[in-house]
Amino acid sequence: MEPRISNHGIPLIYFSKKRENVLVYLSNAIEKYCKETGFSYNGIWKKWGPYGFDENGILQIEEYYPDAIRSTYKGVSGYIYSVENIICSDCQLNIPDAATTGIPVSVEGAEFVPDKYEAILLAEKEKRIKIVRYDDLTNKKRKWIRKTIKDEYDSSADCPEYKYFLRGRFPDIIA
Repeated sequence: MEPRISNHGIPLIYFSKKRENVLVYLSNAIEKYCKETGFSYNGIWKKWGPYGFDENGILQIEEYYPDAIRSTYKGVSGYIYSVENIICSDCQLNIPDAATTGIPVSVEGAEFVPDKYEAILLAEKEKRIKIVRYDDLTNKKRKWIRKTIKDEYDSSADCPEYKYFLRGRFPDIIA
């Protein structure tokens, strides 16, 4: 594996000690939506990550629009790669069980995941991931989402793919 430009603007490889934490990175809602709806784009895809970690370090995914998890991950396959050792170039991330390196790393193994959605649901069933579904969001969280989406849309002039995604997924907010 070789480092690639990350959201931080520098070439990195990201790792997690927990397999379930990697699942959310195996599909990008923005890229998938744009490709499925015919939006042509040749730049670097902005990342969409409505998730965080609870007080016990358990990954928590939130659906900011109805059926977001299914529409992002259903039918998407891919690989999870494993490595034996990494030399951390920046292991001070505020992400539980995560590390990064800017140095190429040899892959020791690969697991094929035939359907990422099914893998996420299984991890939820096994209590290794928490999902907050759209219908279960609090009013406070919905207000935060509305404000955040408006702000994101207004500040994304250089990201046509992101604006397209926001207009498509949040038409009631982006009017």
